[in-house]
Amino acid sequence: MTSYKINKVLIADDIEQECVDVLKQSLPAHDAVIVRSATKITAELVEAGGKGRLRLVGRAGTGVDNIDVPAASKNGVLVMNTPRELSIGALELSASLSRHVAQADASMKAGKWARKDYMGEEVYGRTLAVIGLGRIGREVAVRMQAFGMTVIGYDPVVSKEDAAAINIESLPLEQIWPRADYITVHVPLIPATENLIGDEVISKCKRGVRIINVARGGIVDEAALLTGLEDGRVGGAALDVFLEEPPKDRSLASHARVIATPHLGASTIDAQLRVASEVAENIVALNKGTLLGVLNAKDVIA
Repeated sequence: MTSYKINKVLIADDIEQECVDVLKQSLPAHDAVIVRSATKITAELVEAGGKGRLRLVGRAGTGVDNIDVPAASKNGVLVMNTPRELSIGALELSASLSRHVAQADASMKAGKWARKDYMGEEVYGRTLAVIGLGRIGREVAVRMQAFGMTVIGYDPVVSKEDAAAINIESLPLEQIWPRADYITVHVPLIPATENLIGDEVISKCKRGVRIINVARGGIVDEAALLTGLEDGRVGGAALDVFLEEPPKDRSLASHARVIATPHLGASTIDAQLRVASEVAENIVALNKGTLLGVLNAKDVIA
């Protein structure tokens, strides 16, 4: 572990001051770079840094799709994220979606009183499908059960028994689509999940299904979703992420049955303080020989 001592850190994105303070207190002075989601750590950048002193890329957050992890591993660069970060934005978006909160608020601000235009539905008694039963997916499931929702889910690496322990019925995807009133996705954007929810899947769902994506743009096929909204197969959508951010095509963001937010899932003061402190503390721990939040340790450290 001595070859992975980190002494000098480049902070490439806006990071809370807590991260800077922890590092200043614990490090002599670029062996590492810390990013959020804006900066892209490409293979070219990793290879250039890996030939010099770059030893670590730290992600202040969970998703690492903006980091070329295989290239990092090939060049002996550790990739670290903050696995304790919690984003349960799907809960708020689910409630807003079912009761047309955003649309009704906009109507009121336009000087209208259109009660009959925004008849909603209760989530109580409805079935929520959670795709991806990792930490965030499980937390969303537990909280939505408190609203009286039945939760079904899918995750290829989570056993039926582990899912059942928190009252989630684990099912194959083909059995999930026809049962879901709401679908929320909590998976990374990888080849297996790209356009996971597309035209074929939407056609298998209940008419009027509501779809929530606070994970990554590209998991839900945006063109298929728009078609589904237009022909009534999809009753509404809540989108915090887009394939292109910010989206140049505003068809979905401006749609009357879509609640759109600008990638706010973890944009709370509390969450940002947590991830800032955690990534810094993990780097300090690395210097002491402890691996925390390192995703590719087995590929880099013999």
